[in-house]
Amino acid sequence: MKMKYSDRESEPGVFPNFWRKRVPAVFAMTSLIFIKQCLSCMDLFVLRHGKAGQSSEEPDDRKRALTADGKDEMRKIGKWMRQKKFDFEVIATSPLARAYESADIVARSLAKKDRLAVWEELAPGGDLNTICYRAAQFGEDAAILLTGHEPQLSTLISRIISGNDNVSLILAKGGLAKMRNYSFNKRASGDLQWLLTPKQMMEME
Repeated sequence: MKMKYSDRESEPGVFPNFWRKRVPAVFAMTSLIFIKQCLSCMDLFVLRHGKAGQSSEEPDDRKRALTADGKDEMRKIGKWMRQKKFDFEVIATSPLARAYESADIVARSLAKKDRLAVWEELAPGGDLNTICYRAAQFGEDAAILLTGHEPQLSTLISRIISGNDNVSLILAKGGLAKMRNYSFNKRASGDLQWLLTPKQMMEME
């Protein structure tokens, strides 16, 4: 994020030129504060897989695939992301079929197939702290997409925004959440900016 300073003393949110000339030490300290605030600019997105077949149809949970409606909905979500100019450093996914298919559709919609990566930790029962640590390795200005399952994803969001697993959240199938200012320093932290259902995404077109 680039900070732009103005010489107009009345402009809000900037340090007036008048004071920069007279109290350079204060200006330098203020500049460092601005810079520090901009160093934690990672955006972390969390996507739940689309609608999948019933367990009665496929007893092996890892192989349960998206339904035709699920694939269609994920294509619409991928198109919406493309229209909104989303750009991810990595599109990480659970290895389970329904999550991988969802992430693959999004990756193809964004022409980012090469950024699709399987993270075993995103499978049900995976270690949340490992997920948080891995996400933080992509740089402070990165945007990361994690694709997985409930209730793991809601718990992940809760832990990041509150430090515990007790926040009540509902991430619908195909739902997408965005957290800003994500970082991992002793523990994961970030600010929940929004949480959308597929229907809400389509209404924002």
